[in-house]
Amino acid sequence: MTSVEPEKKRRSYATAITQAVLVLVVLLTCVPYLVSIALAEGPAQAGTADASPIFGVTIPAGYKQWELIAPAEEAAPLDELRAVVGNQTAIDAYQAGKLPFPDGTILVKRAWKRKKSPEFEAATIPGAATTVQVMVKDSKKYAATGGWGFGRFVNGRPVDEAQHRTCFACHEVRAKSRDYVFTRLAP
Repeated sequence: MTSVEPEKKRRSYATAITQAVLVLVVLLTCVPYLVSIALAEGPAQAGTADASPIFGVTIPAGYKQWELIAPAEEAAPLDELRAVVGNQTAIDAYQAGKLPFPDGTILVKRAWKRKKSPEFEAATIPGAATTVQVMVKDSKKYAATGGWGFGRFVNGRPVDEAQHRTCFACHEVRAKSRDYVFTRLAP
């Protein structure tokens, strides 16, 4: 063996170790991020007790980090502040002006009682949370309801079947021309 060969082996080992460390750093950096995206893109895997009656819709994991589509205010008697957020499929469809919404679209409406700000009299701020409402687009699974599955939740639990039976009827009468969705993208 020449004196050059052990040097080549040392460099080869050093290169392999450096590459392994780089791969490990990339994995440790990217994997948690990718897992959080995957969890945020679809409905949470939950037991049937957490799913809405009729539709089987659950509250999506990570929805609180989704992009805002539009805020809203509901007048009396509800007196609520609302925020509609969407998964990336919903955001892309809104930005492209695409109707009907593609399968995989998930919209979540968060609602709070409206109350006056203690610091600024003219301002209204969110009070107690009231509901989380979810719409999931799956044109085959929910064909009978315009391609949408619905979920309405209070304190993380689905409301009763009677309330869920009213969801599509309301959307059908008032928003059929917009693929049954009331919310428009805020400018």
